[in-house]
Amino acid sequence: MRGKRSLIVSLVALGLVACSNGPSDTFQGYGEGEYVYVSSPYAGRLETLDVARGAQVAARAPLFVIEHGVEQAAVDAAEAKVQSADAVIANLVGAKRKPEIDALRAQIESATAALKLAKTQLDQKERLRARGYVTQEALDVAKSNYERDAAQLAQMQAQLRAGLQSIGRQSEIDAARANLDAARAELAQAKVKLEQKIAVAPAAALVQDTFFREGEWVPAGNPVVSLLPPGNVKVRFFVPEAVVGRLQVGDPVRISCDGCATAVAARISFVSPQAEYTPPVIYSRESRAKLVFMIEARPDVGDARKLHPGQPVDVKLEAGVK
Repeated sequence: MRGKRSLIVSLVALGLVACSNGPSDTFQGYGEGEYVYVSSPYAGRLETLDVARGAQVAARAPLFVIEHGVEQAAVDAAEAKVQSADAVIANLVGAKRKPEIDALRAQIESATAALKLAKTQLDQKERLRARGYVTQEALDVAKSNYERDAAQLAQMQAQLRAGLQSIGRQSEIDAARANLDAARAELAQAKVKLEQKIAVAPAAALVQDTFFREGEWVPAGNPVVSLLPPGNVKVRFFVPEAVVGRLQVGDPVRISCDGCATAVAARISFVSPQAEYTPPVIYSRESRAKLVFMIEARPDVGDARKLHPGQPVDVKLEAGVK
């Protein structure tokens, strides 16, 4: 690449010298592309290749799939762990079953009625005892029955309160929740690994090239597809030392090429801080004109498809930056 670039710079420098009598606001350059190389961090056999070289793809369109049976099984296992951990927590924090709660409430109603009856009988025995119609023993029996029914009602009410609470201890519940968090993290990790074996286009782009065929083994990290989004197309051109000082990032330019019906509007995106030249160069006043500086300009996304990497172009500076 360095040899190729040096050759291009040399040719441009010669062109600048040869065209010194031409318009001072027009310079030679070429199209350049910043490619997106799509790969997977995991090795495997290329199962499907969904695109072909030269095709246009939309954003999130499928590109390729690397075999992922092991990753899919890991996702399934992690999902089962999450469901199991969730069920354990539900069992620990849950109260008794509804039929058991209903039975306790029915028993409380019965015990309440029995206590009410025992209270009525005790009051009656106390009045009769005050008049001497019943013995002290009969009154004591009535008191004992009342106290017994009151104790039974209190016991059933306590059982209902306990039944409405969770059946697990707090430490068991905390441990179960920690297991659930770990299972969810394992599931998320398994899903990420699975997704990284199913590649999609990060943006709408041109498929510049494909590097493997279906059935071939793809090493980890090796690109399978290269993409060229329209926003990654730019133009490089070269200006002499006397002009570079007047150029700034954001300055407008117009790009023309063979076969372009109209000029393409663009803006300067980069001004090289270093000179390019064809050695030998003696830094004298007479030889400064041989120095050229690389400039990059980017067209609007809508016009970028008119340009192609390596395509020779002419770049004309707008009137305000001559």
